[in-house]
Amino acid sequence: MVIRHAQSLFLGTDAPIPIDRPFTTEMAFAAGVSRRRLQRWLAAGLVVHPLRGVFCAAQVRHDLAFRIECLRLVVPSECVVTDRTAAWLWGATTALAPNDHLLTPRVHVFCPPGHRLRNGLVASGERMLGHTDVVERGGIRVTTPLRTACDLGRLLHRDQAFAAMDALAALEVFSTLELSAAVRRFAGYRGVIQLRTLAPFVDHRSQSPGESILRLRWLDVGLPGPELQIEVPAPGGGSYFLDLGISDLRFAAEYDGARFHDDEHRKHDEDRRQWISSTGRWTIVVARNKHITGRDQEIFGMLRNGIRDARVEFGRR
Repeated sequence: MVIRHAQSLFLGTDAPIPIDRPFTTEMAFAAGVSRRRLQRWLAAGLVVHPLRGVFCAAQVRHDLAFRIECLRLVVPSECVVTDRTAAWLWGATTALAPNDHLLTPRVHVFCPPGHRLRNGLVASGERMLGHTDVVERGGIRVTTPLRTACDLGRLLHRDQAFAAMDALAALEVFSTLELSAAVRRFAGYRGVIQLRTLAPFVDHRSQSPGESILRLRWLDVGLPGPELQIEVPAPGGGSYFLDLGISDLRFAAEYDGARFHDDEHRKHDEDRRQWISSTGRWTIVVARNKHITGRDQEIFGMLRNGIRDARVEFGRR
């Protein structure tokens, strides 16, 4: 039932549950898998929990077809997948709530009047949706990436809204011009002022929520709109890239997320930044989560001091 492959453990073809597609708790129980056994598989990493009420073998590929199949198990056909779950379905997985990659996110579903769900699996309710706001994918009705970006941009906390809009823009299925045009139709809607304020600054080149929030802090300080993914020379004729900055001043800021920066990656980044600073006279501010969130948010002072130093370096006041 368990196959050893490389350094991982996978469920074998003789497992009583599907190993090539998602399944529900009820399907597992019907196949003779007890709750305790399912929990043991989860703890061992043999099974993962992509959505509340839905499981799958760890080896299943999490592509669009997989996400559709997951939602088909828990979403009634007359309802529409929206908000963070819609973003997840389209592939903008970083639009999930903070730490949802460690937990099991609820499904965001909105239904026609009279079909409000109360099954504990979904964050349900009602919403005005036009015929151009919804498409069908594999039998699932879902808000388009553009409508999803507008909804998240006006309904989430400001930081998360901006990061989610960047993540959806990174799919490159709508342009910033289309986003700006779409914003106008939400006049009078809840959260439209936030949406209207954030939309002009959305950029598909942002590579993480932390990087998006860092860019938002940059704008809050009143610095000029930054360039993103700035290419600079690397040793041996290659290229390095800086998250955001101002090339003329050789001033940049980068976000280091703890999840993706273990000791090896951190050493690589330190060497990279040292090379850029020493050979190109760049001033680089390095921000971590503690700097851009929470009560203190030291990033404001860090950015002000950084651009002051960069201006001094190049004789500009």
